[in-house]
Amino acid sequence: MEDKPAPADDRTYGLLEISTVLLLSITAVITAWCGFEASKWGGEMSIAFSQASSARVQAASAQATAQAARQYDLTIYTQWVLADREGSEDLVEFIEQRFTPEFAVAFDAWDAEGRVSDGPFAMEEYVPAGEAEAAELSARADEKFDEALRNNQRGDDYSLLTVLFALVLFFAALSQNQRARWRRMVFVTLSGVLAVVGVIVLTTYPIKI
Repeated sequence: MEDKPAPADDRTYGLLEISTVLLLSITAVITAWCGFEASKWGGEMSIAFSQASSARVQAASAQATAQAARQYDLTIYTQWVLADREGSEDLVEFIEQRFTPEFAVAFDAWDAEGRVSDGPFAMEEYVPAGEAEAAELSARADEKFDEALRNNQRGDDYSLLTVLFALVLFFAALSQNQRARWRRMVFVTLSGVLAVVGVIVLTTYPIKI
C-alpha cells in the first residue's frame, strides 16, 4: 500500500509543488528558446550553402575567362615565335602590340631575365585575366561551405538540447502523479539534474538573434 502524505508533510508537498511548477515553467521557456535557435541556425546554414553555391558558379565563370585569356595569349605568342624565327621585326613588333596586359608583363619579365625560362607562360608574373578572381571566389566558396557545416552542427546541437529539456518536462510532469513522497522527490530531482546539465551546456552554445 502506498504511503499517503501526513499533515506534517504539507509543507514538504507544498515546496515540491512549487518547485515542480517553477521547473515546468522555466523548462518550457528554455525549450522554446532552443527550438528558436535551432531554426535560426538552420536558416543560417541554408544562407551559407546558397552563398557557397553562388561563389562556385562565379568561380567557374572566372576560371572560364582565365582559360579563354590563356588560350588567346598562347595563340598570339605562337605567332610571335614564328615571326621572330623568320626575323620579321615589323611583324614581331605588330604582334607584341597586341599582347594582353597580363601576358605583356610576363613577356617583359621573361625578356629581362635573358629568356632563360621556358617562355613567358612559365613566369610567375603571368596571371591571366580571371585567374586571381577564380581563386578568390573558390576560397570564398570553401569558406562558406565550412560555415554552413558549422551552422548545421549548431542547429543539431540545439535540437538535441530540445530533446533533453523535453525529458525534463516529462519527468517533472510525471512527478505530479506520484502519491508517495519519495517517488515524487526522485522524479523532481531527476528532472532538476537534467535541467541543470542542459542549462550548463546551453551556456556554451553561440546565440543567433
